[in-house]
Parts: sequence; C-alpha cells; structure tokens
Amino acid sequence: MKNRCLPGLALSLFSLIAVMSAPSRGSAEDREGGEAAHVRWDIMHVDFAKGTLSAGGRASAFANDQSSITLTGSGTFVAPAGDDKTSSAVTGGGTWHTFNPTGKATGRGTYSVTGLVGWEPAPGTISPGLVDLIGNPADTSAGLAVLRIAYSDGSAGVLVLSCTFDGTPPAVFEGVTASKGFVDYWNRQEENFTDFHILHVQ
Repeated sequence: MKNRCLPGLALSLFSLIAVMSAPSRGSAEDREGGEAAHVRWDIMHVDFAKGTLSAGGRASAFANDQSSITLTGSGTFVAPAGDDKTSSAVTGGGTWHTFNPTGKATGRGTYSVTGLVGWEPAPGTISPGLVDLIGNPADTSAGLAVLRIAYSDGSAGVLVLSCTFDGTPPAVFEGVTASKGFVDYWNRQEENFTDFHILHVQ
C-alpha cells in the first residue's frame, strides 16, 4: 500500500468540491445502471510491525499558517448510482482538535457527518500480507470521498478522505484534509491513513 502523496501537493478544497459536485461519468457499474454504493469509511491505524489495518486512527492536516487540525472518525454513506453521487444517507463522525502554529491547543470537540458531497472509487488493490481488521478485505476500495460535517462548536466544514492501494494512480493522495469555518486545512500530514469498504447490502 502506498503511504505517500506527491510532494508539495496543494489542492484547493473548494475547487475539489466543485469538481466533485459536477456531473460524473461514474464507475462502469453505475453507467450500467447498477445499485447504489453503500460505503464504510475509516480514518485508520496501520501497525507496520504486525501488518494490520484497524479502525481508530488519527489524521492531521495543516492550514496556510501551519496551524493544524487532528481528526478521528468513521461512518458510512450511500452513493446513488448514476450521475448524481450526492446523498444525505450518511452516518458517523469523530473527534477534532485544533492547534495554533506553535502546537498549542486552540479547541476540541466532536463532529458529525451531515451529507455526502461526492464519492468516486479508484483503481487499486490491498497489498498482499496486510491483515484488514476493519472489514472483509475483498470489500476494500481506494477512492475519494467528500463529506459535509458539523462541528460541536457550531462551525461547519468539509472532510476529504482519500485512499490509495497498490496500483492507484500516483496523482491520488493518502490521508485527509478538512475545512472548519473559513479555515482550510489543505496540507495533509504524512503517515495519515484512510480506508473504504464497499458494503454488500442484502
């Protein structure tokens, strides 16, 4: 599994939202009129010594002045088939901590997911030898999800989750970015990991 994004990657969050909100050709299954995608997402922990992937990880990203946000979280969403990938069928959330450029804590609390802006699966397969403790390894997927979130202090923002595996194009990064109010924490920290599982609904 690739654990690095391209050096100096500086995506504008709001440009990303615009792209994700635009009409999408979707996956092959979607184009053929397939069912909605039921997806679990996790900010995950990777134990390199044991070769395991587990829920309960932490991820951080930096704003333009090097202030930062650290997040935990997991949840689910339903991405409708076809061109419209937005949905309000979401669950989950996690915790947040913010820090000033010197590392002093400036706030903390919880957040909840309020909507799905967009979801796009990406090519890639989990590395042989890794043990997935979150779900069925056959259900894992690389991809990009953009979620609307509400913070416990009354502010709102967007959480971007991006996951790469073996064979994922190098333009895709691994980790999270987020916005909170008017601050965009666009520069994701190294050693952040996310995971998606496309769930089979009976």
